[in-house]
Amino acid sequence: MRAARRIVVKVGSSSLTTAAGGIDPGRVRRLVEVLAAARDAGAEVVLVSSGAIAAGLAPLGLKKRPSALPAQQAAASVGQGLLAHRYQEEFARHGIVTGQVLLTVDDVTRRAHYRNAHNTFAKLIELGVLPIVNENDTVATSEIRFGDNDRLAALVAHLVHADLLVLLSDVDGLYDGPPSRTGSRLVPVVHSDADLASVVIGSAGSSGVGTGGMTTKVDAARIATGAGIDVLLTSADQAAAALSGAEVGTHFEATGKRRPTRLLWLAHATSGQGTLTLDDGAVRAVVERRASLLAAGVTAVGGTFVAGDAVDLLATDGTVVARGLVNFDADELPTLLGRSTSELKSALGAAYEREVIHRDDLVLL
Repeated sequence: MRAARRIVVKVGSSSLTTAAGGIDPGRVRRLVEVLAAARDAGAEVVLVSSGAIAAGLAPLGLKKRPSALPAQQAAASVGQGLLAHRYQEEFARHGIVTGQVLLTVDDVTRRAHYRNAHNTFAKLIELGVLPIVNENDTVATSEIRFGDNDRLAALVAHLVHADLLVLLSDVDGLYDGPPSRTGSRLVPVVHSDADLASVVIGSAGSSGVGTGGMTTKVDAARIATGAGIDVLLTSADQAAAALSGAEVGTHFEATGKRRPTRLLWLAHATSGQGTLTLDDGAVRAVVERRASLLAAGVTAVGGTFVAGDAVDLLATDGTVVARGLVNFDADELPTLLGRSTSELKSALGAAYEREVIHRDDLVLL
């Protein structure tokens, strides 16, 4: 932990706001002091902060997070400015300039957007700016339920090539059962998914201002550790100890190596726009040999999509085995199914002498 030079810190709504839903200045100030100290120690810090909707509740006279999307977006519109201003003021006390980065799922699923986001972060960090990231809740639709920013934080950690992802919550780590239950014990280290087999993972808490829970945090940890990034899960109250290298919270050890960026977002930040059903031979080729998918191995097409969209690849029993970026529109594919590449070239021209999905654009699920 002490060796981490670039750190992404994610903080949840319940760690920033009062019970009534407004921003708690004391909590924000304490968090900023911790992050400023980490910067003084030589670390580069990116903050992923929830709280825009929660911060907008009190000014709008709302007692709890609304369920209707327009009301959520109204609260986010009011709260995002308040939250950004509070951070700007607090970091300025330490001579730190902040930059607001609002993301939607498109920014981490579409390649051109992803590259642009990467370049923006790189320049901000180069200039010594501390980026503060949140979802663009005001205009988001399904993105507003991205996972309380936990999954987004894992993707941002990969995007900025972080060494460490710190998830700050209102719970001091992962327990093997509900933390309020007598006998539940803190899990200090998770080496792999096998260590989670006996863990009962809970959902969102009762504060009424957040949407995530331990499930989204464990999912985020899986994304990050699978991409070679260590993860520490602890409470906001223990943030200073965590960033100084103390043994607090739950440490999820990196299990994989850094993967190509587009494969990470393809696996974790996209949903299939359609489906392709494969015969048994094609399933073996894709899964076992990591081969490209050819039209000869596709037996059925489902959904509406265009070339460049992500589609799910199904085995004959309907199991999703992979996801990939398709090279043809949905309405083109039915006439190509079951035909060899050479046959397609002869009948339709050289433009059809290509894979339905190239192996470089495939990820196993």
